[in-house]
Amino acid sequence: MANTAESAPSSAAAPRTVQEYIDELPAWADGTRLKTAPMTGMQWRIWSLAAAGKFFEGFVVFMTGVALPLIVREFHVAPAEKGIVSAASLAGILFGAVLLGGMSDYFGRKRMFIAEMILFVAFLALLILCSNFLSLAICLFGLGLALGCDYPTAHMIISESIPSANRGKLVLAAFGFQSLGALGGTGVGCIVLVLDPHLSAWRWMFATALVPALAVTIGRFFVVESANWLAVRGAHEQAERSVVKLLLRKPQYPTSITLARVGASASGEAAGRPSFWALFNDRNLRATIFASVPWFIQDLGTYGIGIFTPIILAAALGGGSDHVRSLSDMISDSVLAAKGAAMIDVLLIVGILFAVVLADRLGRIKLQILGFVGCAAGLLLASLSIDAAGEAKITFIFAGFMLFDFMTNLGPNAQTYLLAGEVFPTEVRGMGAGFAASFAKIGAVATAYLFPILLASIGTRALLYGLIATSILGAVITWLYQIETTGINLDRVGRDEAPSERAGGPSGAKALA
Repeated sequence: MANTAESAPSSAAAPRTVQEYIDELPAWADGTRLKTAPMTGMQWRIWSLAAAGKFFEGFVVFMTGVALPLIVREFHVAPAEKGIVSAASLAGILFGAVLLGGMSDYFGRKRMFIAEMILFVAFLALLILCSNFLSLAICLFGLGLALGCDYPTAHMIISESIPSANRGKLVLAAFGFQSLGALGGTGVGCIVLVLDPHLSAWRWMFATALVPALAVTIGRFFVVESANWLAVRGAHEQAERSVVKLLLRKPQYPTSITLARVGASASGEAAGRPSFWALFNDRNLRATIFASVPWFIQDLGTYGIGIFTPIILAAALGGGSDHVRSLSDMISDSVLAAKGAAMIDVLLIVGILFAVVLADRLGRIKLQILGFVGCAAGLLLASLSIDAAGEAKITFIFAGFMLFDFMTNLGPNAQTYLLAGEVFPTEVRGMGAGFAASFAKIGAVATAYLFPILLASIGTRALLYGLIATSILGAVITWLYQIETTGINLDRVGRDEAPSERAGGPSGAKALA
């Protein structure tokens, strides 16, 4: 039986950082340390509530692809307006990530963790009641604001509360709920269409998320503030109380907590007064480029393919606007496409499961590069369907999109999210991760708006070839600017090393700590 009531002998002798207390391992009576520390109830609560936020993102964004034909028909949406509907939530994510996500560096992780869900519930309720195109676009944008704030905030509230050794798998496991949400969104959309084959069915689709979202909002009031953030702000006594609540367990360890006092930040900013421009100073510029550009590139493909998979499948499988003669035909096409999209989206879940298992073993960089190359291969495979016919056409489409979904979640879709929350110092982590997510969503918004236009003007072949080229570019930029963060102590990011020591390169990445 492990004697976990005893802390390390040094815990009472000298102050430690927040992360050192979180990483501390229990010991047997003879002093032998266990390999891992069990998660506390509070740590699991934080993780599950953050995972729920990622679920809602996938649910709402990917459900839009199923609901879009109904929305277009009900509001008589023109092609340009159709792009606005598709891009509205992504535009909200863009602004929410940089404007609201960065606020967690000022107001705290917990406050923004709660505020984003209140915003989400409010706009979701209004969306169900929309009566015209303008109100629809505004509500979708508002949902995006909330989801954008969640990108950096959810990552940080998890990563600043859990052991370094398990950070990759737990952050990615929470992120994986985005894929479950994508599958759930297409699945629920399909079920609602079958049960209620009317134009108003899209309202019921979004309504299914309202009660669960409200429950998650209430739950977020009962988590602790990030002790890491409190310590950097100079609120050391509050940080110590937060660590005590975070690590509450039976038997208790550590038995007493004394935090090391944190001085001015390594980036030269006064404690508690982070500056947005610190992201572009000599110490953080490489991290800003590395966190932002590959994420932008992967969003070009992930959101374009993800949102419009039902539409592409409907056209490929014999549906589409040219064959729609009635509302019944349109709903039939939508159900067929939603089923196909749901089957393809299963590979998103398989991909994230592999990422969870491998991220802390192989490292983030290898998986991100491999994923980008795999995405290019999947898109190339899908492009072969253009010159095929019959069963071969369907096989190429499904095989290509399924390979793309698997590789994007194994690599860039998962790893860019993980890395963006790890490569910045604590005092600018919210702004850094928020800026990266925001910059990435420029690609998502552009894709969502332009995809239907380009699909009609240049055709599927040219569009897929363009996405193949961007995927290869993503692998190249990852290699050139790589910063490996596997297993690092987040307290030390930006403090212990000079930029040249933090950065990897063609000869191989170095760990931050």
